[in-house]
Amino acid sequence: MTSLRKIKWALTILLIAGSMTGCGNNAAKDDNQKGNKDKENYSGTVNAAGSTALQPLAEEAANEIAGKYPDLSVTVQGGGSGTGVNQVATGSVDIGNSDVPSAEKIADKSKANGLVDNKVAGIAFAIIVNKDVKVESLTDQQIKGIFSGKISNWSEVGGTSLKINVINRPAASGTRATFEKTIMKGTAINDSIGTAQDSNGAVEKAVNTTPGSISYLAMSYLVGEKKDSLKTLKINGVEATTDNVANKKYPFWSYEYMITKGNPQKGIKGYIDFVRSDDFADKVTSMGYIPMSKLK
Repeated sequence: MTSLRKIKWALTILLIAGSMTGCGNNAAKDDNQKGNKDKENYSGTVNAAGSTALQPLAEEAANEIAGKYPDLSVTVQGGGSGTGVNQVATGSVDIGNSDVPSAEKIADKSKANGLVDNKVAGIAFAIIVNKDVKVESLTDQQIKGIFSGKISNWSEVGGTSLKINVINRPAASGTRATFEKTIMKGTAINDSIGTAQDSNGAVEKAVNTTPGSISYLAMSYLVGEKKDSLKTLKINGVEATTDNVANKKYPFWSYEYMITKGNPQKGIKGYIDFVRSDDFADKVTSMGYIPMSKLK
């Protein structure tokens, strides 16, 4: 082969190699662009309000999501499930946190069809008593008797002679709605006995300081340092655990909802998806809630 022909072959090979490299770079560039498009960079401000049972988890998710989406800011307030449902219905907040479906708390029924109930976790509730109460378990019938006012002394349910002090929740409370639906089942609560507290935190303090008291509380308030601060009772001999809820042995529990006006979009969607994601599931469990994966 002459020197001239060798040069021509060398140039041809270089051109082919350059062309292939260019194609590879273009393909990589296309893949990177597609990946960036698939990964939404959520931003803006999201406002949530409502259930105090869901509030600790909602606040923790708001803090953690900042590490994933630094341009997304989420604020969370309490107020009760009824407040959350009705505020999202009127557009006052982006998310209404609730222990019950929106239809059970919506004031203006004409707005009910526009709301979407997004399940984000489950939660068990416990019957709690002051530590001086010498009872370990109550039947659902005994609980009905206490909260309807028919049973007024702990000696009537196997305890010592001590007046029962009922601490209830107001009508707007989703925790109360769950209690009425899963435990009372048509038996009316007697609001003329005892007192009422408007949040889980207030219930915790009231039961701790009131001899002979009884109430009900989200298990999310009974983890960590607070685990032994109150005495929890079994219901029909069954403890409030994730496994007992999942196996349908324990009756007093509900889904936790983040309710939106229409299907969640943009930052609202990003936040809700984060709360129910596998990445956040360990935190859900450690905070006393039940991940959606356990309830499917």
